[in-house]
Amino acid sequence: MTASASPVFDWSGPLGLPQFDRITDADFAPAFETAFAEHDAEIAAIADNPAEPDFENTLEALERAGDKLSKVSALFWNRAGTDTNAVIQALEREIAPRMSRHYSKIAMNKALFGRVDALYQARAELGLTPEQDRLLERIWKSFIKSGAGLDADGQARLAQVGETLAGLGAKFGQNVLADESDYLMLLEDGDDLAGLSEDLRAAMAAVAEDRGHPGKYAVTLSRSIIEPFLAASARRDLRETAFRAWTARGAKGGVTDNAPLISEIIALRAEKAKLLGYESYAAYKLDDTMAKTPEAVEELLGDVWSRAVRSAEADQSDLAALIAEEGGNHEVAAWDWRYYAEKLKAQRFAFSADELKPYFPLTRMIEACFDVANRLFGVTMTERKELRGPHPEARVFEVKNRDGATIATFIADYFARPSKRSGAWMSALQSQDGLARPEGIGRNPIVVNVMNFAKPAAGQEALLSLDDARTLFHEFGHALHGMLSDVTYPSLSGTSVSRDFVELPSQLYEHWLTVPEILEKHARHYRTGEPIPKALLDKVLAAQTFNAGFAAVEFTASALVDMAWHTAGDKPEPAAFEAETLKRLGMPEAIVMRHASPHFLHVFSGEGYSAGYYSYMWSEVLDADAFAAFEETGDPFDAGTAEKLKTHVYAAGGSRDPAELYQAFRGRMPDATAMLEKRGLA
Repeated sequence: MTASASPVFDWSGPLGLPQFDRITDADFAPAFETAFAEHDAEIAAIADNPAEPDFENTLEALERAGDKLSKVSALFWNRAGTDTNAVIQALEREIAPRMSRHYSKIAMNKALFGRVDALYQARAELGLTPEQDRLLERIWKSFIKSGAGLDADGQARLAQVGETLAGLGAKFGQNVLADESDYLMLLEDGDDLAGLSEDLRAAMAAVAEDRGHPGKYAVTLSRSIIEPFLAASARRDLRETAFRAWTARGAKGGVTDNAPLISEIIALRAEKAKLLGYESYAAYKLDDTMAKTPEAVEELLGDVWSRAVRSAEADQSDLAALIAEEGGNHEVAAWDWRYYAEKLKAQRFAFSADELKPYFPLTRMIEACFDVANRLFGVTMTERKELRGPHPEARVFEVKNRDGATIATFIADYFARPSKRSGAWMSALQSQDGLARPEGIGRNPIVVNVMNFAKPAAGQEALLSLDDARTLFHEFGHALHGMLSDVTYPSLSGTSVSRDFVELPSQLYEHWLTVPEILEKHARHYRTGEPIPKALLDKVLAAQTFNAGFAAVEFTASALVDMAWHTAGDKPEPAAFEAETLKRLGMPEAIVMRHASPHFLHVFSGEGYSAGYYSYMWSEVLDADAFAAFEETGDPFDAGTAEKLKTHVYAAGGSRDPAELYQAFRGRMPDATAMLEKRGLA
């Protein structure tokens, strides 16, 4: 079989899917070779075209180029994130810097940039559509920010920096995964399990059996296990042991220690920004966002931080009082907070997470996600059980619009496994576009949601916490952003928007989880089918802002440290820099960052959210204000508001500036009041 005939490039399955069952780990390396070579040839043909540059022979040609590389990359990175092994990790360390080198070469192709620049300088006379004008602006800026305007020495150094950063990011992520995968705290029946619910015990038993320890119970560092364990375990010593392991990921010393990688990453990013003429790496990253400047980010975060710390300190006093009431003689430690907060919540609202989880089975929450999408946007989701996804546990759904036309394919991979990176995310194996190609006009998106819910024992239902259910809705909101996309150009499709706008569709979608009629319909007991009792539902809704200070502090601390790293002018020692930054901020001792630097995958395993973790909160200002638009109508499914939301947010991709898109939907720019009220911080 020739490389060009690789199964990696055969996407002739039903719904235009790849032939997943035919693709082996060994297929990726030769497929990358073919794809790189083909993309190089396509770029050369565009750059060396003797015809005068126009939109079609330059911009549209660039949009069509690299099809094979997009295919192999999408499949490979999906496997690297969801089912990795030594072969994949070795190739990942090789491919990450090579991809950086490949795209740096394209960005620094003087002939190619000359054609793009000629179009950009003459754009007012080209008669472009608004979407075409946006594409030209985005591509031109990407060339500039990739070093097209530098001299030869500057370009060579920038390319070298990018290549090194890519390799360091891959290594950083692999170190965290290694620390997570290697950790297992085995427990026995009896006192070890004090306080744990039956469903959590069952999940821990299933993990232990999968890892070769039948009859025991395993605590892992997957959030779906560790967080409920910390909230429920009556054994303070076990909570401390597990918590210290959880927060030490990437910082245990030895071959998986990420401290030296952080120092090098920060130094190289600062150098990259300086080469491109920016004061700091944060200034470089924020240049094409809604926030625009680090100062604007720090103003938002600073306001939330001061409110959050006051709220958390008040809550800490209440937790300390509860400990004293129970006869404890210790301060509130970081491994105590979730446990006593859960107890305090049960006291104040007379319900616990364990009481709630039976009403949030995964099956029904998936149905709830799909129901909301149908009521808002008219889409229907039909599972195609006969179709194979990228992993045997992945599920494939066909997505249709109101007219019954297939508009997308949705793939969901819900359960944790040792070979899967922690967390939850959305990706696209194929983005939507409306380009003309030999096989026809346009392509439907193929969108993937990945979760890490604790896998139940065979034949049992997976029960979700309320936070788990929110994660499900969050990632499906991202998925809808990809699946409802209706643009012409791939570079503007779906989630190809500024970092501080991309979380709007996902965070906004979370609001519908707690709409009473959705909970009444879908939050049903996994055994009896009985709806969640109204008294319990009322308590859940009343408790939504409970412990808000804790949640805001652990998030905002991470966002502020991210910004501090990327505005620092020197090369600080990681542990000391983080500690000094948190001390300066006045971080409460009983709370830790949601993502400490050594395992801050958002920021250090790639450049996606670097100097951009704030964007979740920036988008939260948008999402709270956007949901208020529905509340103002008195109907959370108001058809007119939903249609505007679909048109200007979910379907628009990056076809216009995000501020313009938001104003087109809302009629004005957002106000932070709704976000502060939602968090209980107003």
